[in-house]
Amino acid sequence: MKNLLWLLFCIPFAAKAQFTIVNTATINLVELRQGGTWPINLQRVTKESDTCYVLSFRDQEYTNDVIMTTLRFKDMEQLKYFEKGLSALKMGSSGDIAKFKEYTVKRLDVRKEGITYVLSLTEGATTNFQQGEADKIIAAIKIL
Repeated sequence: MKNLLWLLFCIPFAAKAQFTIVNTATINLVELRQGGTWPINLQRVTKESDTCYVLSFRDQEYTNDVIMTTLRFKDMEQLKYFEKGLSALKMGSSGDIAKFKEYTVKRLDVRKEGITYVLSLTEGATTNFQQGEADKIIAAIKIL
């Protein structure tokens, strides 16, 4: 009986040790084309003491399926490089490319649509966005 009481006393502590609660906060910094067919979101993800930034978008290579892809920036420095690349392309001309380790951004000048940027990940996922959307991304990153 004494062992049974001891066992009942220890079970809650043993069960609690099996599960860890991780506090995660995801904050949308910029929501481009929210709720549309081709959404793009820049988010800050905080897990305990680690903060990373994620650009999530729908892969445009698959027009019949909805495949969301993420470009992860491990820290603020990588995100700032992305912002500097967009800013440099804004001042450039059609065909300019900003190459990074995991992705490239290419500027295309289209007559009817204006300036378009094509974001291509090394794993093959792509999306595009207009100059106005790039300006919103740049502004959101600058105030961080």
